[in-house]
Amino acid sequence: MTTFQQIALNDRATTKHAHIIQSDAEALEVAKQLSQQFQIGSIQRDQQRHLPYAQIEAFSQSGLWAITVPKQYGGAEVSSYTVAQIIALFSGVDGSIGQIPQNHFYALEVLRNTGTEQQKQKFYAEVLAGARYGNALAEFKTKTSAAKYSVIRTTAHGSVINGEKFYCTGSLFAQRIPTLVQDDNAREFLVFVAADRPGLQRINDWSGFGQKTTGSGTVKLDNVEVTAEEILPFDEVFKQPTLLGPFAQIMHAAIEVGIARAAFEESLVRVKQARAWMDANVEHASQDPLTLYELGRVAADVRASELLLKQAATSIDLAKPQPTAENVAKASIDVAKVRAHSAETALKASSKLIELAGSRGSQRSDGLDRFWRNARVHTLHDATRWKYYFIGQYILNGKLPPRRGTL
Repeated sequence: MTTFQQIALNDRATTKHAHIIQSDAEALEVAKQLSQQFQIGSIQRDQQRHLPYAQIEAFSQSGLWAITVPKQYGGAEVSSYTVAQIIALFSGVDGSIGQIPQNHFYALEVLRNTGTEQQKQKFYAEVLAGARYGNALAEFKTKTSAAKYSVIRTTAHGSVINGEKFYCTGSLFAQRIPTLVQDDNAREFLVFVAADRPGLQRINDWSGFGQKTTGSGTVKLDNVEVTAEEILPFDEVFKQPTLLGPFAQIMHAAIEVGIARAAFEESLVRVKQARAWMDANVEHASQDPLTLYELGRVAADVRASELLLKQAATSIDLAKPQPTAENVAKASIDVAKVRAHSAETALKASSKLIELAGSRGSQRSDGLDRFWRNARVHTLHDATRWKYYFIGQYILNGKLPPRRGTL
């Protein structure tokens, strides 16, 4: 694998000779090695908002961005659990880097469900070569999150897109930006727009206090020409039982699980350091029982989130060969359970880290606040309370959850 030190700072060029991962085991091993390298400088990147161009280029060259490509198209087609473990691993090292691949894998899942054979051959080949896909999905100006002002219209020469998107995670690092639009008949399409297409503007204006380097800026589209090959039907993906929703959400859960685990591990380091100092400087020093109590609570919650993550991934993978209304609903509910639990656990673990670190927890140079800030921003992605609502409806009334990207 190309080492991190050899990666050029080049966010615009598609890698032409990316490594191709062959198995789940290889994907996990590559992720472990690469995440250790990404840990270097992670505090400084967060504090100074240095966008991780080199790290993301290394990520795509490593082959990890192609791990969901189906085997029949040359990819490893790893399990959902492997994807979740990898995202958790990177999120623990850098909460921003862990977020960036999520929309890339989401777009590839749309492609798997609604793309034509020609589209699959084209875009999977790009990804295997190292291409990165961002996203342009959300909009500020609509009355509801489901409404879209961004439109696609047919012209004498093809189709053009006009609109404006925000929270476009990963768009600054991407070669293509899958963009959600509507036509005049209110049909929705996901258009895999080339990032260097005339009329497409990427604005580096994301200013969140957490996940600061995700490249989640604004994308503006002014009469951007697109080809028929780049247009995928999006509204069809939820008309039938598909795993797009639970697959999207398990990656979000993995981000929070990774942050929670890393914050807890850092808590152990800090408490052990404090104990060592006490043993060396205070006669008859004893361990604070309340510290042990708090560590025990967080340890239990972190492990519970990890097990819920594995259970949800198993449900997705079991349903994948033949999705039905029932097994997709079960996958959605299992993912909702971990998503709700991991959101609370990430916030608890990251907050307790600062508390148990004592006065050192407020030192900016230590960067302990980044775990909480990243967790707090990410857990605002969609409301946890609705997940509990649909879980309750399912277990009490047998009501299947709606098919959508937030479940």
